[in-house]
Amino acid sequence: MKKAAIVFILVVFGISTLMAQKPGVKVHYRVSFDSASKNKMHVIMMMDNVKPGTITCKMPEWMPGYYQIMHYANAVSDFQIKDANNTTIAYTNTIKNAWTFTNKSSKKIIISYSVKATKKFVANSYVDTSRAYIIPCATFLYLDNQLEIAPTVQIDKPSAWSSIATGLTLLSATTHTYKASSYDILFDSPILIGNLEALPSFYIGGIQHRFIGYGLGTFNKEKFIQDLSKVVKAGIDIIGDIPYTDYTFIGIGPGRGGIEHLNNTTVSFDGKGLETEAGLNKTMSFLAHEFFHNYNVKRIRPYELGPFNYDAGSKTNLLWVSEGLSVYYEYLMVKRAGIMSEKALLQSFDNNITAFENGPGKYHQSLTQSSYFTWQDGPFGTAGPDKNKSISYYDKGPIVGLLLDFAIRHNTNNQKGLDDVMRLVYQEYYQTKKRGFTDAEFQMACEQIAGTSLNEVFEYVYTAKPLDYAKFLGYGGLSLTVSEDKKYRLQPLAAKDSLQSVIYDSWLH
Repeated sequence: MKKAAIVFILVVFGISTLMAQKPGVKVHYRVSFDSASKNKMHVIMMMDNVKPGTITCKMPEWMPGYYQIMHYANAVSDFQIKDANNTTIAYTNTIKNAWTFTNKSSKKIIISYSVKATKKFVANSYVDTSRAYIIPCATFLYLDNQLEIAPTVQIDKPSAWSSIATGLTLLSATTHTYKASSYDILFDSPILIGNLEALPSFYIGGIQHRFIGYGLGTFNKEKFIQDLSKVVKAGIDIIGDIPYTDYTFIGIGPGRGGIEHLNNTTVSFDGKGLETEAGLNKTMSFLAHEFFHNYNVKRIRPYELGPFNYDAGSKTNLLWVSEGLSVYYEYLMVKRAGIMSEKALLQSFDNNITAFENGPGKYHQSLTQSSYFTWQDGPFGTAGPDKNKSISYYDKGPIVGLLLDFAIRHNTNNQKGLDDVMRLVYQEYYQTKKRGFTDAEFQMACEQIAGTSLNEVFEYVYTAKPLDYAKFLGYGGLSLTVSEDKKYRLQPLAAKDSLQSVIYDSWLH
């Protein structure tokens, strides 16, 4: 991913001229870690070419990829604003994530503050004496309504730390300065600093793919990269295009979660469990999910997910596509890579079906509602005011994806499937129209590939209607049973007709 470079001159701050400027406000950040032992980092925001008037700087309330209000501004302290003459400027902070002040005449403004970073989670910054994981949304203020500004970031890397990993474009290796073409790009590019370990790169289509991280642990790293390269290739083969110039898996160490970005993903990773079949399947599925998001959400995206509302969140009905279908494809990618067995593939869906069917929320909430209300219900539907009336799109989403895939395959005599839908939406909306798709447009894309109406399947998206497993699983040569302890199990039909056999075999491979 190439980003336009804009770096400004600030001789008064000791910053050298790095390249020519366009007119407008220039913003440069400098991040230091003198208080790392207290889980703090210090940020200086330096603005040049500032006009007189009222100015509001904001901290995002959430980060794209994790659909929860995070209140990042709560971690800010020691806030101070000065002009070029080192005169303190008064400000108001009546809105928690906004600081407003009046600039009388100074063209240069310096804002300094500290950020507390204590949570080991991919959607939170974390700092200690061994490393720093910087979430830009939780770290960098931006000028209200000026997201088009192209900021630069300078990292004062402690001498004891060896490396920096980020999706930002390097501007100066000497000063550890990086650039972003806009705030949307900056906010999409986490930064990991510490004594990092880089595993051997692998190339697909001439494009470099890397895995670098903190505290990777002890495991067979050569085999791990071989397996990961197969999984990544399986994902690329679904879409048939590589939209980035390089891609990096960034392991942040022990913690929770993974978040997708345009040319990288940050993942909690410590290398444990890879020696067992179940552990390997779990880790590769996790990495497959986050990698596939570079297509399915970062480029194949709901209309509402860009431009982002960094104050209130960007609500959409379509996380069942962005997240639910990414779960569906994580299983298929690991299976198609030759790592996951047929039995393990079916068991993965068993787990989703068991979780969904045993939850009382299935009678009350649709897939679209679970997406829209994730901001209050939580990503797994368990954090809202009444968790008995909510579901998880991580469970129902892949189930509906399976039924939808089988319906398309059945109606086209297995000439087409959900892969073709994903390619069509990628080409039509990302590459051609350069925008996201609507609810109706996604259904129309599915029906265009299927050559017929798919209203029956999409009722499972828009309503809480019970799923007709027998009909749609039957298209793919599968049946569903349930045990006395309410565990559901997919099984291949003992006797399949010719089309069922073709669909099932094709789906597995």
